[in-house]
Amino acid sequence: MYFAMNRFRIALGHEEAFEAIWKNRDSSLAENPGFKEFRLLRGETVADEGYTLFVSSSIWNSHEDFVAWTKSENFRAAHRNAGDNRALYLGPPKFEGFTVVDGA
Repeated sequence: MYFAMNRFRIALGHEEAFEAIWKNRDSSLAENPGFKEFRLLRGETVADEGYTLFVSSSIWNSHEDFVAWTKSENFRAAHRNAGDNRALYLGPPKFEGFTVVDGA
């Protein structure tokens, strides 16, 4: 199993707009082989640095399934307008990928 996560630092006051973008997006993740689950997580507000942390988390059967999705037309379509809301972000998202080592 493979976990793919992107960490977003969202400028204070823009949290609801960021959430709305995700909730209203045209997602085709479920159509991709190996896709299991998606979650958008809202983390802590870091007031002294001016952001709220969000994480997009997807679970895949394998790293290979995830990589295949990143090379697909579905991926390109899902990210086509990614740069339209730059005012919401404090820097680019940070990707983190994990392979399960142990778990129930």
